[in-house]
Amino acid sequence: MQSAHKTIVVTGGSTGIGASICQAFLDAGLEVVNLARRPLALDHAGLRNIELDLSDRDATAEIARQVAADHDVTSFVHNAGLIRPDLLPDVKLADYDYLSQVHIGAAITLSQAFLPGMQARQFGRIILITSRAALGLQTRTSYSATKSGMMGMARTWALELGEYGITVNTVAPGPISATEMFHEVVPEDSPKLDSMARSIPVRRLGLPADVARAVSFFNDPDNGFVTGQTLMVCGGASLGSLSL
Repeated sequence: MQSAHKTIVVTGGSTGIGASICQAFLDAGLEVVNLARRPLALDHAGLRNIELDLSDRDATAEIARQVAADHDVTSFVHNAGLIRPDLLPDVKLADYDYLSQVHIGAAITLSQAFLPGMQARQFGRIILITSRAALGLQTRTSYSATKSGMMGMARTWALELGEYGITVNTVAPGPISATEMFHEVVPEDSPKLDSMARSIPVRRLGLPADVARAVSFFNDPDNGFVTGQTLMVCGGASLGSLSL
């Protein structure tokens, strides 16, 4: 049941997981606003693309105000993210600051803009896309720190917003193929793909649609008794170690 929804805002909805999330919502007949550095290449009457670099704090605040004024935002999915990998001796605090803004700062700014409308409506869904890497993964100091921070932030918001009918949950993908971010680390023709798949309990890599289905579950108005939770969409990879 999706009738309580008006407009769903998705960040980073142009490719990979974000594009699959947008497609799932559009297929369900919902209006989607995609906030990303480039448009989702899809001709659909229910889709609006807005160019935005989430690392720009002032631009993010301005776009957030505009979207909140122009749309009845009932759901916000913060999917945009990037890795910037380094082993500890090479970690750059500038990279940490950048990821903190994209993963956490932008989520706060956008949620603050959409919150008054959700509270007035006594309904809302906030879904943050974190990562199985939040549990720890080599070369992911800044990434895992900010992604695990999103989990703690979501639990805090769930406590604060439940009385308004607003749920806040996170989805934590494991290795998801057919995404730009994944193949920046593991090339499409790498023999590591097969060995990675064999190391996962379900014996395959994930697909963007696997994550989109989890997001759709949290987004459903009928699932208002689930909040503050993290759903690992990882094929069981979170049950043990993962080597990339």
